[in-house]
Amino acid sequence: MATPYRGGFAPATEEITAFDLKVTGRIPGELTGRYLRNGPNPLSLDDPHAAHLFLGEGMVHGVRLRDGKAEWYRNRWVRSAEVARRLGEEPRPGPVHAGMDFAANTHVIGHAGRTFATVEAGARPYELSYELDTIGPCDFGGTLPGGYAAHTKLDPHTGELHAIAYFFGWDHHQHVVLDPSGTVTHTRDIPVADAPMVHDFALTERYVVLYDLPVTFSMAAAEKGTPLPYVWNDDHAARIGLLPRDGGEIVWAEVDPCWVFHTLNAYDDGDQVVVDVVRYPKRFVEARLDLGGAPTLDRWTIDVPSGKLSETRLDDRAQEFPRMDERRTSLPYRYGYTAAARDLVDVIYPGDTELEDLPDEAFDNTLIKHDLRAGRQEARQFGRGAFVGEPVFVAAGEEEDDGYVLAFVNNPARGAADLVILSARDFTGEPVGVVHLPARVPLGFHGSWVAD
Repeated sequence: MATPYRGGFAPATEEITAFDLKVTGRIPGELTGRYLRNGPNPLSLDDPHAAHLFLGEGMVHGVRLRDGKAEWYRNRWVRSAEVARRLGEEPRPGPVHAGMDFAANTHVIGHAGRTFATVEAGARPYELSYELDTIGPCDFGGTLPGGYAAHTKLDPHTGELHAIAYFFGWDHHQHVVLDPSGTVTHTRDIPVADAPMVHDFALTERYVVLYDLPVTFSMAAAEKGTPLPYVWNDDHAARIGLLPRDGGEIVWAEVDPCWVFHTLNAYDDGDQVVVDVVRYPKRFVEARLDLGGAPTLDRWTIDVPSGKLSETRLDDRAQEFPRMDERRTSLPYRYGYTAAARDLVDVIYPGDTELEDLPDEAFDNTLIKHDLRAGRQEARQFGRGAFVGEPVFVAAGEEEDDGYVLAFVNNPARGAADLVILSARDFTGEPVGVVHLPARVPLGFHGSWVAD
């Protein structure tokens, strides 16, 4: 069976617990908490889930930092009922949605003092313990009416957690709001045609920004056995919705057909809404991830009174996994961070290229810092073969770039991964600290800094 789980994406084969990790440099005293990251990690490359990068069982990796020390590293599979059974364990109790008991593999977040592994398309999150053991699927105390989402946005003023859920069996998307205690306090259904996929969204002080784009559920693809039956649909018009957070009708703006996995940030600017995204010209053509062009960093500016949208290219280099100082979520901001995406274009989306023939350079080794006010970028390169994942910003002071950028980086010399801590203000300089992990951390998806 052909599988994308090769090279940097080759799965970990065992769960590891290691204490008192070796550190080069120093761990800043402000960093007290856990750096967590989720990603697909099939139990076996013979499984059907190993045929598609989005379907492998989730494995969460975590490093605990405190008092200038790296106290532990853990990696744990998320225990869906099937994963638990295959590992010889009893299934964890908890409510699932529409029979979708899936080992969440996309993101891992902290909210209300709890830890959740998340995924999209109708499944519910899995709650994890502090040490990353699976507690079980979660419906937030019976307050979540359906499935949940891979991506969430925390309002820095209210402490509310926003999400947009979707499911192929619905005729709508659903805006879900959790209060700071982890209880769903608000849901609103947004009617949509064709059951489109929605991986992410944006949040401003006035609006929830919705992406209704032409990747939609295909029954024909499902009947053919396509692992992820969503396809590019030329008949589905692309539009961006502004859902007023205080109630009222949605303002829809037409946009050129495209696909967006991830938002950098969004904010209100008078009568306009500014949305910064990683944009693909197309994706999922004939249900294949590899067709459609490279992702670039773009800005949409929506004039609310007229409903007109304009587009600006911020950076034409291929890049993905945009992150920023999340204290600025929904607000005007200056800095953002991305990972150069040659690995995503050539490895996640290999097309007709034989995976065995991909050169070492296919795994990119570069993070990018964007100064959006000045229109400048800085590129932070690691060594050859040192492929790097999503950069996560952790604040240390009041200023927007006063903090650290954390990322897992493959260390080819050791055949293992490092947790690299960069100064956001000295982005291309020597790392502040490097935590040497005892094992590989495969390339994966998203992570969080969860402060204690």
